[in-house]
This record gives sequence, C-alpha cells and structure tokens, in this order.
Amino acid sequence: MTQSSMPDAVRRRSSGFDLKLWGPFLALAGLIVLGTLVNPVFLSPGNIFNVLTRTAFIGIIAVGATFVITSGGIDLSVGSLAAFASGVTIVTMNALVPAMGPGWHVVALGMLVAVGLGLAAGLVNGVLVTKGRIEAFIVTLGTMGIFRSLVTYLADGGTLSLDSSMRSVYRPVYYGSLFGIPYPILLFAVVALIGALIMYRTRFGRYCAAIGSNEEVARYSAIDVDRVKLLAFMLQGLCVALAVVIYVPRLGSASATTGLLWELEAIAAVIIGGTMLKGGYGRVWGTVVGAVMLTLIDNILNLTGAISVYLNGAIQGAIIIVAVLLQRGTASKR
Repeated sequence: MTQSSMPDAVRRRSSGFDLKLWGPFLALAGLIVLGTLVNPVFLSPGNIFNVLTRTAFIGIIAVGATFVITSGGIDLSVGSLAAFASGVTIVTMNALVPAMGPGWHVVALGMLVAVGLGLAAGLVNGVLVTKGRIEAFIVTLGTMGIFRSLVTYLADGGTLSLDSSMRSVYRPVYYGSLFGIPYPILLFAVVALIGALIMYRTRFGRYCAAIGSNEEVARYSAIDVDRVKLLAFMLQGLCVALAVVIYVPRLGSASATTGLLWELEAIAAVIIGGTMLKGGYGRVWGTVVGAVMLTLIDNILNLTGAISVYLNGAIQGAIIIVAVLLQRGTASKR
C-alpha cells in the first residue's frame, strides 16, 4: 500500500503528530508566552479569571455551534437570539416582581423562559432547514434579522433594564463564585464536558460527523438526518439560552446591540479549534481552546494598547479567513 492510499487516521498515527488535533493547543501556548512577555500582569489570577469569565459567553455558544457546523450547517442567528432572549427574560422578571416580589423564584422563572425560548428558536431554525429544505445560511440569516428586530421593538429602540430590586438578587449568578471559581467559568466547563461526551461518546455525535461528511451516504446508512439536524439546532438554541442566563446579571440590561457579532466570534472559535467549516469533523475541546484564544488575543491587545479595540472584529474576521485557508491547505496535502 502506498502512502497516498493509506487512510487519514493511519497516516496521522504513522507520522506521530496530528496538527489538526494539537495545532490549537500549540497556538494557545504561544499566546500565553506572548502575553507573559508583553505584560507581567497577564498571568495574574485576576486577569486569568477575567479572561475565562469573558470567554464563557462565546464559549458556551460555540460548543453548540460545533454540532451544527459538524453536521454541515451554520447558525448566524445566535447573537440576535441572545439579545432577544435577554430582552424577554428581563421583561418577564420585571412583570413578575409586582405580583411575586423580588427573589430567586423570579430568577428561576426568568431562566426557564430563556431556556424555553432558546429551544423554541432552535426548533424553528431546524424545522425550516429540514422540513422547509432551505439552506441553513438563508434560514438563520433571516431569523437573525427577525430576532434583532424583535428585541429592538421590545425596547422601543432603547434599552430594557432589569428591575433594580432584582439586580442584587440576580447579580451573584455572574459575579459570585464557588471555591473561588466564578460561576460562568464553572458553567462553561460543565457545558464543554457534556458537549465533549456527546460528540465523542454518543451516536448523535457520530451521526453529526457522518451527515456533515456526506449527507446522502448518511441517509442510505439509515441515519435519520432530519432528526439529527433538528436536534443540533435545538442544542445550539439551548447553549445560547445558557449563555443568556449568565449574561443578563452582568449588565442587567438588553438592547439592539446586545450580542452583536457573537455569531462571528462563535464561528471563529469553532473553526480555530479545528472543526471543518464544510462539516464532517468536529472538535469540542478545540472549540474551547479557540474561544479562549479569541479572548486572549483581545486581552493582549488591551494590555499592550498596540491596536484599537474597535478593530477586534476585523481581527476576528481575518482569523476566520486564515483558519479556513489553513484547513484547505491541510486537506489538499492528503
């Protein structure tokens, strides 16, 4: 058997190093070294916790995006959905306070509303893609505009603010900690762990990869393609809702600019982590590393002041393009 005819997995084992698997981790290590060199404050516990806490929002959403992209889809509506879910959660809790009084029971109901809305939005996206036979790009581009318009309508073009009596109750969900570890980091870790177990240890994860690799072959293999895609979009909606649950107490408000460009950051984290944009190959742990890398780049730029923070979106866009080019370059060598 020639080297060119060997399966990818065999060749990777024979070479002794899988760049797609370990590349993101090496890049992360390089960023940590760079950050340490540019500013000694970089490795301080306060800065590390700050970076990981800020990563939690995008990281949780990106874990869900990993399944959608692995199955050959894409969801551009996550940032707008986060804004809409945040607005509805705030409106719900404000409406309940006069009748029920401020307390954790109101927070719990608000969280349930966010989760229900996230699942419903994922269901709508999934049904339109699977039953409507519309490309995921078009569907989620449309719902992105719908969700953003709805939160703008709810806020009457302004800002929705959480009732002042509820802010002190809800605030610990973001600013509190367990054994010194902030709750957003703990939630991010739990979501990443569950996501990894689903991707690597369940049929659903294998089915996502099979569908993204070749949807027709997956259908002939008796995989319920529509059901798997639908569940992937609902999982994405659930992850957005969980991010909203820890985001709302951070600022206690929502507006038309909430979650702006979160879809770009989530997709960037997934692609940087090694998941193939065309589907068929997904890495949850790579996505986690990709999300941390994006925040680290942001953090290093802020610490050095070398580049304006207003150019962060441009940097993330460039990172996506470079990551996809590297993926294609790797694929062409096989």
